[in-house]
Amino acid sequence: MKYKLILPVVAMLLFSGCALFFDSKSDDKTAQELVNDGMEAFNRQSYRSAIASFEKLKDWYPFSKYAILAELKIADAHFYLGEYEAAIAAYESFENLHPRNEATPYVIFQRGLSYIEQLDTIDRDQTSAKKAIEIFNRLKKTYPTSEYTAQAENYIRLSLKNMAGHEFYVGEFYFKNKHYKAAVMRFRTVVSGYPDVGLTQKALEYIARCETELAKEEATPEKKVPWWSLWRAPSF
Repeated sequence: MKYKLILPVVAMLLFSGCALFFDSKSDDKTAQELVNDGMEAFNRQSYRSAIASFEKLKDWYPFSKYAILAELKIADAHFYLGEYEAAIAAYESFENLHPRNEATPYVIFQRGLSYIEQLDTIDRDQTSAKKAIEIFNRLKKTYPTSEYTAQAENYIRLSLKNMAGHEFYVGEFYFKNKHYKAAVMRFRTVVSGYPDVGLTQKALEYIARCETELAKEEATPEKKVPWWSLWRAPSF
């Protein structure tokens, strides 16, 4: 009796499983359909949906002629979503996989732009500015005639201005707290390292003031500055 009850159930599960299998296969889209879906979603700024379609295209049809486009648009979608670290990783992967592709100058430019989008205020760490300069300089050296190289120059200047501003900010901080030796080093860095960003004259004025204060210190007994005066020091 038990066997009579079990057999129909097993048969039903088997047939339903097969039906599910075939149904799922019938829902699979061609590479052309997936790339169309992805581009349609991308163009209407539905970047999550675009990523989903392009990821399926990469997974299901890795050797399709559209797979390279999918890789590039995934990176672009992350960029427009403001997910800059994910975008950087995707652009870097694209360049490593397709170093001779015609889109490579654009990819390098977009990597640099992803760091530009992460530039912080002058009182914060300037790693993004340094990375941007490094990438844009490589673009200039490797693809000097690219349409993106002229734009890269503007972003290099912006990054240098940010870095100079950081050095100037730290120099002012030291000056206000009467650490003149440390301050003068920062202001000299502004003058020698960033001569074309508009801070040279102010830095020279601070250098003169620092040297005046240092001369006074040499002429008078040493006065210790409390250790706690630096408790709000910026990140250097």
